[in-house]
Amino acid sequence: MNKKLAAALSGGAVLVLTLSGCSDDSDNKVNDWAKKVCDQVQPQLQKIADANAAIQQQTDDESKPADVQKTDSAAFQQISQAYKALGAAVQSAGAPPVDGGETTHKEAVKELNASSTAYVSLKTKVDALDPKDQAKFADGLKSIADELTKISTNGDQALKKLQSGEVGSAMAKQKGCQKPTASAPPASAPSAAAPKSASPSASASEKA
Repeated sequence: MNKKLAAALSGGAVLVLTLSGCSDDSDNKVNDWAKKVCDQVQPQLQKIADANAAIQQQTDDESKPADVQKTDSAAFQQISQAYKALGAAVQSAGAPPVDGGETTHKEAVKELNASSTAYVSLKTKVDALDPKDQAKFADGLKSIADELTKISTNGDQALKKLQSGEVGSAMAKQKGCQKPTASAPPASAPSAAAPKSASPSASASEKA
């Protein structure tokens, strides 16, 4: 019952996870800006990857609704906090030193903060579900998954713009902005074994 939710989460856009290739002729100021952002980004990307992995572990048909609810709620809270921190990281770095940098910077920060708020809303909704009524609970999860899909597909334009062109090339060279792998929690934890595509940048279609 949690598969659609996991798939939707996996399709979510996250700051600079899919960048590839780089150019060595980027201006030093742009590289400095990228480093300032990426040094703060990696821990947050890791939190998102780990939260996604936890939800993935509750996609089995045998998973108890109460366990699914608890896991999803905690994951949404963690993702919300990560997006808020990402917004703060981009905000503190200031506008990138490129043409149109101020506008792009402002929109990216706005989008990251909006994503944080959206995940708080999803947490509230999953907390309100009744795990004792399995049919309604499943319908509720489907509704949340549909909303999550809209959040991830409609709200990533500013981030795509931020990670394009010269700025994108500079960020691609920074280790902190590369795609993380979900941490392996203790064996006793519900998400003991992270799935192959635990990162937020995985294609939703792969989980459908």
